Amino acid sequence: MAVALRYLWPLLLCSPCVLIQIPEEYEGHHVMEPPIITEQSPRRVVVFPTDDVSLKCEASGKPEVQFRWTRDGILFKPKEELGMIVNQAPHSGSFSITGNSSNFAQSFQGIYRCFASNKLGTAMSHEIQLMAEGTPKWPKETVKPVEVEEGESVILPCHPPPSAEPLRIYWMNSKILHIKQDERVTMGQNGNLYFANVLTSDNHSDYICHAHFPGTRTIIQKEPIDLRVKATNSMMDRKPHLLFPTNSSSHLVALQGQPLVLECIAEGFPTPTIKWLRPSGPMPADRVTYQNHNKTLQLLNVGEEDDGEYRCLAENSLGSDRHAYYVTVEAAPYWLHKPQSHLYGPGETARLDCQVQGRPQPEVTWRINGIPVEELGKDQKYRIHHGALVLSNLQPSDTMVTQCEARNRHGLLLANAYIYVVELPAKILTPDNETYMAVQGSTAYLLCKAFGAPVPSVQWLDREGKTVLQDERFFPYTNGTLGIRDLQANDTGHYFCQAANDQSNVTIVANLQVKDATRIMQGPRSTIEKRGSRVMFTCQASFDPSLQHSTTWRRDALDLQELGDSDKYFIEDERLVIHSLDYSDQGNYSCVASTKLDMVESQAELLVVGSPGPVPQLELSDRHLLKQSQVRLSWSPADDHNAPIEKYDIEFEDKEMAPEKWYSLGKVPGNQTSTTLKLSPYVHYTFRVTAINKYGPGEPSPDSETVVTPEAAPEKNPVDVKGEGNETNNMIITWKPLRWMDWNAPQVQYRVQWRPQKMQGAWQEQIVSDPFLVVSNTSTFVPYEIKVQTVNSQGKGPEPQITIGYSGEDYPQAIPLLEPVKALNSSTVLVRWQSVDPAQVKGHLRGYNVTYWWEGSQRKHSKRHVHKGHVVVPANTTSAILGGLQPYSSYRVEVQAFNGRGLGPASGMTFNTPEGVPGHPEALHLECQSDTSLLLHWQPPLSHNGVLTGYVLSYQPLNDGSKEQLSFDLPDPELRTHNLTNLSPRLRYRFQLQATTREGPGEAIIREGGTMALSGTPDFGNISAMAGENYSVVSWVPKEGQCNFGFQIWFKALGDEKLVTRLPPQYVSYNQSSYTQWDLQPDTDYEIQLLKEQVLLHQMAVKTNGTGRVRLPPAGFATEGWFIGFISAIVVLLLILLILCFIKRSKGGKYSVKDKEDTQVDSEARPMKDETFGEYSDNEEKAFGSSQPSLNGDIKPLGSDDSLADYGGSVDVQFNEDGSFIGQYSGKKEKEAAGGNDSSGATSPVNPIGTLE
Repeated sequence: MAVALRYLWPLLLCSPCVLIQIPEEYEGHHVMEPPIITEQSPRRVVVFPTDDVSLKCEASGKPEVQFRWTRDGILFKPKEELGMIVNQAPHSGSFSITGNSSNFAQSFQGIYRCFASNKLGTAMSHEIQLMAEGTPKWPKETVKPVEVEEGESVILPCHPPPSAEPLRIYWMNSKILHIKQDERVTMGQNGNLYFANVLTSDNHSDYICHAHFPGTRTIIQKEPIDLRVKATNSMMDRKPHLLFPTNSSSHLVALQGQPLVLECIAEGFPTPTIKWLRPSGPMPADRVTYQNHNKTLQLLNVGEEDDGEYRCLAENSLGSDRHAYYVTVEAAPYWLHKPQSHLYGPGETARLDCQVQGRPQPEVTWRINGIPVEELGKDQKYRIHHGALVLSNLQPSDTMVTQCEARNRHGLLLANAYIYVVELPAKILTPDNETYMAVQGSTAYLLCKAFGAPVPSVQWLDREGKTVLQDERFFPYTNGTLGIRDLQANDTGHYFCQAANDQSNVTIVANLQVKDATRIMQGPRSTIEKRGSRVMFTCQASFDPSLQHSTTWRRDALDLQELGDSDKYFIEDERLVIHSLDYSDQGNYSCVASTKLDMVESQAELLVVGSPGPVPQLELSDRHLLKQSQVRLSWSPADDHNAPIEKYDIEFEDKEMAPEKWYSLGKVPGNQTSTTLKLSPYVHYTFRVTAINKYGPGEPSPDSETVVTPEAAPEKNPVDVKGEGNETNNMIITWKPLRWMDWNAPQVQYRVQWRPQKMQGAWQEQIVSDPFLVVSNTSTFVPYEIKVQTVNSQGKGPEPQITIGYSGEDYPQAIPLLEPVKALNSSTVLVRWQSVDPAQVKGHLRGYNVTYWWEGSQRKHSKRHVHKGHVVVPANTTSAILGGLQPYSSYRVEVQAFNGRGLGPASGMTFNTPEGVPGHPEALHLECQSDTSLLLHWQPPLSHNGVLTGYVLSYQPLNDGSKEQLSFDLPDPELRTHNLTNLSPRLRYRFQLQATTREGPGEAIIREGGTMALSGTPDFGNISAMAGENYSVVSWVPKEGQCNFGFQIWFKALGDEKLVTRLPPQYVSYNQSSYTQWDLQPDTDYEIQLLKEQVLLHQMAVKTNGTGRVRLPPAGFATEGWFIGFISAIVVLLLILLILCFIKRSKGGKYSVKDKEDTQVDSEARPMKDETFGEYSDNEEKAFGSSQPSLNGDIKPLGSDDSLADYGGSVDVQFNEDGSFIGQYSGKKEKEAAGGNDSSGATSPVNPIGTLE
């Protein structure tokens, strides 16, 4: 018959149980529960003499559960045991037996099993093995002393009593101190104490083995063993021999999932060491441990792959011994497929699978309600098919509890599975008219949880009653849920779930709303940024307007928040700004746009790049190479900060010679972390390494320790050896001193040798410490062979090269012969001369100095003093082009040869430049005369460049579209005005005026303007007047484009005319924009009239300041214009006289170079530039002095930026603004000087070893 259920039905599959549930929502049925064993004793129970026999078996179920026990397969009733006290609680299968003797439990040993039954079936517990153990005692024995010779091996046995529980063994002495164990002395897993070889210190009479029994909480000890060691003077070495195991091989069985322990203990002298090997492959390093000084190997969690051979190898210096363990891995039964409990309806078929595995393969048996199927009648409707129990055409009366049991020699496995046959009408447990929301493109799940027996069929229908599964996007689940993938907007609607079995048919409706999916339109983009910069990520997302939404930022999957007062992060809905980037900021940043229905995320990677981090550590090795001035430097790689390290820069510091100054030893590739450095002798090296990538160098590493290389003879000689004289009878030998790192010793000196060239006589020599030597009493300009060699305490440097030097030069005596000057155009001429005799140069010919100056115009002579221009040309050039000259002028040119000493005598010539075109006229003004005429005023050009012959005037209208230009000559050169008539009153004109000479018209001056009609009514915009006591200022702003014109200003006093002097009208130009009227009376009102041709243009009033009118006296001669002009002329003449006196005083005579350098040199009187020879300057407006060449002790080394050294590498000169030579040549542009000062030579050398002051 059908049995109705309600609430919950938990069914036990094994232990723990698996529950089959009738949902709580399924109402209207009462509860019945099959028996479920909830508590039971472990598979093995050990009873000690002081313990009771207690076995547990608890179960639940409705109706009430009945219990029974079996022992060794036979029914066991605890309450019927005679002479025992039995405690058993009601409705419980657990019992406890208390005996009347210490060994009563021996009679209860056996295999127990508990059965719990009610009308739905019988549950069965696993097998429980009950073992009884007595009080542990050590067998009585006579322990004899153990005598052994020093160096031999010995085994002290323990042999504790057997126990069902694992024991703990300790070896102690009579003072309860543990025997120390090491590689020589070891306790084995069996409890014996092994000595690989004994020493006299092992001689003790109290070696005691202690056995700890945890079950009985008892510790017993063996009789003490007396170990007697005989001392010997000749301990014999012997190769290893295994004390355990004793044979060469053994076979072991290891259980899967359990630990495996292998042990090898050896004797020998010296004490052997133990190694473990696995021929079939490496040891599993994550599961293997070595204990007891490598004598014990423990392998955890053994698996089938650990099957095979393991070897232990005992070794010492005389040989080895080995043992092979052959391990077979077996396993107790374990589940592959456990039988599951289930509810069934009438007529259904039940299949219970029971698949187990083990080694060896377990034997599987089935029981029904605790009874083996072999003992059931043949008419039962079950069958066993491939290990599975199958029952067909189930009926309510077929409700049962089945048991699957699997066993092999390593264990037993049991599972209970329940078959319950019920009849229940179909019911949908999901609420009706539920609304589901999902977004487009996602998957929606419409729930339809149905329950019944038989299990109801579920189908989903649309509004028209048709199945929805015709669309492949719709798919059902076995629990009734309908899934719809790739949702579309038109999927919104009503869906109907129908559940039916043979007892009922029910339907519910589900409402689906499809919303717009959240999308990120523009997400953050991965970027690479430099450290210290800022980065901004943007995120633009779209959402369904009916849903609440949010946008958040994450870093490495964690929400990112603004950091309180810190300005590190700035977060808005669509922006994330990170300031002051550091390397710790790099990572994955993502924008998360979400609603309650969906979430989308867009991720970007931020890499922070920059120069590398510091090299963390330096190490010096191969120090034995220091004798060869080498050492090996190694370092740890620096952090590349996301940009590959391109190279490492290796630097050193000598804290003795140059503290805090670092020198580079070279660079190595970025993939290299060590190098052998070639060092210099006698340097205190402290190294550091800096990593470099494309963003630059990082911070240097910490300093290394300091190493010092040994002293050695010099390996280098000085360079830049030169011999030059600064007087006619000496030679100063100079050189570039060696750097301290090339000294190879604490101090260094220089061996200087010299002799006249082409004379194979003896060398003169001197050893000096300073980098110069003055050789005195030489002939003028004589070549010498010079050698400079480095010397230190360890020896001399290599043989030096011979350098040719010269003693001092004298002034040249050669005079260049000038050829006629050739005019190239009106402002450029070519000057040529003949080469000078080298013998007359008295030194190295450095070049020629060409000096020229303007003497006057051919039109009129000028007595003005002018600056002289000059150019310098190299020694191999005999011409110069002088440009930028004034046309139609007279010039003087002089040419001088010069050497390093100075300038020679000059040859000169006067030449004239041809006539040229004039400059532009000055100050062209337009003045309106009428509506059709203009008056032009001008001034002649400043530069006539010849004889003026007149002017050319051209003009053309600008705004009538005509390009015709009217032009006519004005042949009078003295003309300053011209009146143009018949002009159009409405047109604007462009006027062009040029002065002319016989060479033609010159540069034009251009003005634009028109007549009075074009300008319109005269406009005095913003006109104003202000007054003082006796004057008034009238100001106005001329209108842009207004033609200039003349008008009158008339100040008329108002009031008593007898007291006021009448003031005449004054003529004023419109463009002058202001006028000041003097001689006014204080505190008087004046009317101001602006008149043009008796026409009033503007009228205004002004009042002067003051307290009253005064009558002005008649004007004296001091206010007359002629008197003021006379006084002004006198002042100008006095100024001119003072200037002439100053020029006269500074014109002639010698002056020192130092004084000249303190004056400002005219910027236009400069030597030739680098681009070309022959560039010059000539300024008629500047006075120019002349002086003779001068040499004195203040001469500085030559270093002019514009010199012949730039052209040929052999000239370095300076000239005064008038072309006079200054300075002594030095042959180089560096401002170095012997002796460390600014002088290139001594002022008064005394002897070869004298110093330069």
